[in-house]
Amino acid sequence: MKSTLNNLLCLIAVLSFSSCLKLEQEWFDQVVPETFFKSEKDVKAALYRPFTHARWYMGEDRWNLQEYPADQFAISTKGRHWYNGGENERFHYHRWTQDDGWIWGTWRGTLMGVALALDTKQDLERVDYESLALTQADKDDHLSQLNALIAFFYMRGLDYFGGMPIFESLDQEALPRNTDQETFDHIERLLIEAIEKLPSKVAGEKEEGAMKKAAAAALLARLYFNAEAYTGQNRFAEAEELCRDIIDQKYGVYSLDATWYGPHSFTNDSSPEIIWSIPSEFNYLQYDWFFNFFYHYNTVKYFDIDGGPWNGAHLTPSLKPDGSPYSTDFKLGSPFEKFDDGDLRKKPYVYHGNGRYEGMFLVGNHTTPAGEQIVGGEEYNGQPLVFVDQVARFSEVGPGKRYSSINDLPSKMSEGEENTGVRLVKVPIPNNADQSLRWGADNPVIRLAEIYYMLAECRLRAGDPEEAAHLINQVRVRNFEGTDPNPATAANLDEYRMLDEWGIEFLGEGRRRTDLIRWNKFTTERWWDHEPTSDHLKRFPIPTQAISGNNNLHQNPGYN
Repeated sequence: MKSTLNNLLCLIAVLSFSSCLKLEQEWFDQVVPETFFKSEKDVKAALYRPFTHARWYMGEDRWNLQEYPADQFAISTKGRHWYNGGENERFHYHRWTQDDGWIWGTWRGTLMGVALALDTKQDLERVDYESLALTQADKDDHLSQLNALIAFFYMRGLDYFGGMPIFESLDQEALPRNTDQETFDHIERLLIEAIEKLPSKVAGEKEEGAMKKAAAAALLARLYFNAEAYTGQNRFAEAEELCRDIIDQKYGVYSLDATWYGPHSFTNDSSPEIIWSIPSEFNYLQYDWFFNFFYHYNTVKYFDIDGGPWNGAHLTPSLKPDGSPYSTDFKLGSPFEKFDDGDLRKKPYVYHGNGRYEGMFLVGNHTTPAGEQIVGGEEYNGQPLVFVDQVARFSEVGPGKRYSSINDLPSKMSEGEENTGVRLVKVPIPNNADQSLRWGADNPVIRLAEIYYMLAECRLRAGDPEEAAHLINQVRVRNFEGTDPNPATAANLDEYRMLDEWGIEFLGEGRRRTDLIRWNKFTTERWWDHEPTSDHLKRFPIPTQAISGNNNLHQNPGYN
């Protein structure tokens, strides 16, 4: 179809910032959105395409930029593996450049998301819904979802880069960047319009990936919640009002899940806590990027599945090589030790069959649930594989070796081993007997727990730590079989405890950098093998590939 092909060519132009070509073959003129869409199925197929991109967008490069420059995750060099040309160290030490692939992938992926949603929106605006036995309310719903999705992509771009080029049509090309405030205002307008027309979730309704009224309201709350970092304006009061309305079910019926695993399990589409998630089905939309990066090669025996992991990422260490805690040196980091010992999530991950599992970490001696010892294949080849909450070359300690004692061991990004670091299992992995469940858990984008924590932080900032603690404890209570041994209180809840609570509840959910920036900790604090850096690093540079294709783009301050 002429319209769609032209839009797709413009999409390529958005990504490469080259000219938008026009194809004028006459035969395309007879196939346009008004005639191409023959049924509701056609409409929904078009609507779902940009949401598929959103699922991809939530992982890989975007996740990397949120977590690896922050205090909770690292990809240490493990002997001959994972130096990767220094890429992992550059992000850990805040030494990235405008030529780094993660940055280009994120810039490109952000504008690709905008382009796909805008393309679909322009097509659906021209469709006669009544001729397809659909209503004006259906059309308003679909267009409002696309507006909210465009706002979502632009808000992520604003978070990563600052002001973005604002496209209202795919016929535009080589646009300059709008200001931070203009980008903020565009996002705000799209979300306010979406909230007005999107339907509300009703009690008992499953979350199938569609954006409803509460999702748009939650995104607007996020925008106001981080407005000070984005534009220098304090909008916490507006974020608080939206959070209260969501909790009070003004935008639909949601409630906190009774269990910690409910929002992440194989059936999390039924969790009352999920405000917006994106489906992830076996061999379709997978969490395999997460699986590949985190787990040891031989962990497939523990999971009782086929191969695939690359043994890369792990939590930053809580302990020094000599076993003493880093918490005496740094207030940030040490994510595993921030979990109380009685926390049900701190148990080792074990799959019990039929979709049942417990815990979310791989730590300690690695034996299968049946008791088989798993051995290493590198530094500990043929020896028991024991995951440690430390980073150091313990295999090189002893007579005739590189280090005479553990006290001599350095702990830094270059000193990992195959068993270095605790591994997170946030996405449950079934065994081969239940392979049909694999990647069946949907990807939660917004959970009601986030709304409680946003409201708690707003109250803390407003000088009401008592209500803030009460809100946090309503989420914490489900993580213990008995009484919470360390509840938040008005006395212990300060900015660091608030950041700890964010880090514990949302560990591995791709938001840590944003939380640190909001509290002005991202470039000013120390954590494991990391020193304070420059304030301009709160934003990433505009990639060289983007600027080379569009002379109207300007670089962020502080980058050459």
